[in-house]
Amino acid sequence: MALKNLARKKAGEAVDWINIADARVLTDLGLAERNGGGWVITTDGVAALANQNVSE
Repeated sequence: MALKNLARKKAGEAVDWINIADARVLTDLGLAERNGGGWVITTDGVAALANQNVSE
């Protein structure tokens, strides 16, 4: 869910909050990173989410 929320955030949608523990796991996997604006999805995160949607 956190990865989808980060994708929505990147698209300019309002998201309530990102679970910090989930975001840290995504960071460890290279799917998200933290910058001055908070947690953001990486290019690898976008690709992983796209691959997940294909397999669903």
